[in-house]
Amino acid sequence: MDFKSSDTVPGPRAEDHLPHTTQAAVKIVIVGGFGVGKTTMVGSVSEIKPLTTEETMTQAGVGIDDDRGSDSKTATTVAMDFGRISLTRELVLYLFGTPGQERFWFLWNGLFEGALGAVVLVDTRRLEVSYDVMGRLEERGVPFVVAINTFPDAPRYPLDELRTALDLAPEIPIVECDARRRASSRDTLMTLMRFLYALTTRGALT
Repeated sequence: MDFKSSDTVPGPRAEDHLPHTTQAAVKIVIVGGFGVGKTTMVGSVSEIKPLTTEETMTQAGVGIDDDRGSDSKTATTVAMDFGRISLTRELVLYLFGTPGQERFWFLWNGLFEGALGAVVLVDTRRLEVSYDVMGRLEERGVPFVVAINTFPDAPRYPLDELRTALDLAPEIPIVECDARRRASSRDTLMTLMRFLYALTTRGALT
């Protein structure tokens, strides 16, 4: 399996069916805390019109949801986001974005079923939210990579410092990304697929 990264990414297609050359379809979950950019990533990279389950935020979340850094956010995912991207002519990824609000995390178990891997989106303004997210993936045995979403007003740190702060094992990839940019989101997914391939060749992924 040879993955090559490129800034040239296919745009949305008129048809939603899989190309006849497809040999493998893989389920990937995009996870993270509230407002870290999961819906944005799925929407930026999907080659089909993404399915979203966003609802207007209400007073019900006041004092419950951690919205630091997301003061201007007016809608939130309450079930999942769904998109699709063809990384190569043979390999298609189905992308499932999880709800970020902690009161909706009970839905994650169903979304994790059958997932080959995950991208953990991280906001450096709220690193502590990521601990529970990664812990849940580890409990389920879902391999993951960490992507630091580069918000304009978020503090920037060297990746090795962030690795230490997040207590990441040396083999877990950590990258910077801009979830708004199609090429950046695609490169993050390519990093995940290379990691999964490495685990497979080492026999760590069955």
